[in-house]
Amino acid sequence: MTPVNLKTYLNKLISKNLKISTMIWGPPGIGKSSIVAQIAKKYKIDFVDVRLSQLAPTDLRGLPVAEDGISKWYPPEFLPRSGKGILFLDELNMAPPAMQGVAQQLILDRRVGSYIVPEDWHIWAAGNRKEDRATVFDMPAPLANRFLHLEVEPDFDSFKAYAIATKLHEQILAFLSFRPSLLHKLDPHQPAWPSPRSWVMASQLHKAKLDIAPAVGIATQSEFTAFVNVYQSLPNLTDIFTGKGDNIPFPHEPSIRYATTIGLALRAGDATEAYNAFTWMSQIASAEWVQLFAVDLFRQMRVKGQMGTLAQLVQNNPNLQKFMKDFQGLVGL
Repeated sequence: MTPVNLKTYLNKLISKNLKISTMIWGPPGIGKSSIVAQIAKKYKIDFVDVRLSQLAPTDLRGLPVAEDGISKWYPPEFLPRSGKGILFLDELNMAPPAMQGVAQQLILDRRVGSYIVPEDWHIWAAGNRKEDRATVFDMPAPLANRFLHLEVEPDFDSFKAYAIATKLHEQILAFLSFRPSLLHKLDPHQPAWPSPRSWVMASQLHKAKLDIAPAVGIATQSEFTAFVNVYQSLPNLTDIFTGKGDNIPFPHEPSIRYATTIGLALRAGDATEAYNAFTWMSQIASAEWVQLFAVDLFRQMRVKGQMGTLAQLVQNNPNLQKFMKDFQGLVGL
């Protein structure tokens, strides 16, 4: 499933109050733990992230302490004791078998030692797969059978929606629109390689005018630098935003087309500029480019709270109304 599908599924587990232990599988860097944290934030519940690969069995089970001649287990402070929330056991299958054995008791019985998981807490976990070349241990069959298993894969459309909402650098998003295969490209021989997580870091570096190679690798950085040079060939976007783009042609070079459509979608400051850009695109570009532009534009207008005003402007334009009717399912209306 895509990250968006995963978020939808997890949302339903929370909204339906289904406390079924859930295991999320997927390659590193695609945002598994981030999605779980977002779910907790949305429902205003607590979120406890436990990295099992960094713990010893006693860290989870607790320390034995003599009390009245009896050894009692004192549980760690990071385990929840009240309220509602998600207990997230990250890197589960990177933990050694002894650690997984303790986690198994927590997941199967909702208790370990003298500790009992509170009633209103969900237990979810995440891990990488062997094909991701991560150092993982086989999950015991009794433990695996106790989980729901959700497998998530990198997906550019999901990442693009996230990137627009969180204001990733325009040139990063334009480049990945042109080269979506570089969203996630694991290179086990290099310490830095592109993933959704590393592109977020690359965006921060690029905004600070720093080299992005430490985040995504030298080869990817070289391609990105070549793409950024494309921006010198962009049409005058300001004229398009102000309704003066009648004599501006749509670029022929695919990389410049991606840069133009992303630039127009992300730079539109209000509904009027968005409408002028939408009108220009509908007059000058083929349907697939208008569709690509419109999906991103509408996402941006929703973030800015301008979608209602834009919709009113579109109602007065027969050409745009026809486009909206033909593609309303694809543009999310």
